[in-house]
Amino acid sequence: MRAVLRIVDRVFLALVGLVLLVLGGSVLAVGLGAPVPSWWIHDDEHDVLLSDAERTRWQDESWWWPVVIAALAVLLLLALWWLVAVLRRRRLAEVLVDTGDGEGALVRGRAVEDALTQESAHIDGVGRAKARLTGRRSAPEARVRLALEPHVDPGAALHDFTAGPLTHARASAGLESLPAEVRLKGVKHGAERVS
Repeated sequence: MRAVLRIVDRVFLALVGLVLLVLGGSVLAVGLGAPVPSWWIHDDEHDVLLSDAERTRWQDESWWWPVVIAALAVLLLLALWWLVAVLRRRRLAEVLVDTGDGEGALVRGRAVEDALTQESAHIDGVGRAKARLTGRRSAPEARVRLALEPHVDPGAALHDFTAGPLTHARASAGLESLPAEVRLKGVKHGAERVS
């Protein structure tokens, strides 16, 4: 789902950027004396974007200002929501560990990620491993990428990961569950010259 949102976000940004670039560039070009395009909304470069009549057309209507303010408020809220979604941390900064005394302790998310990555890299047939934690600090989720050697059975590697590093991370953090999304990929070896 996040990949789809990321693609939609990039496409939306690209379209908005393209529209703003075309409009801004055409306004700048006409203002600097370039010929007025046929699709331009005014006749020449000395026209204003909104005349006095256009600006004051709806001013006396009782519904006009509440609609304008409501529309601008909705746009502001959407822009703030989008900004928060873009700036939100994707990586979990800390994990709440159950210490058994009812208090709990906070452990850096990076430390848990490093431990999970290092233990995963020691699984037989795993060339490289990379782990990231997402979610909430009381309910973390793991995203793991394992690069497998060509001779390794993916099912066996996944079982070894689940029974080993994932179980150890869950038990050491005192979590009831640690959901994980595991992506398996084959290691690409470069061609070697044989003489």
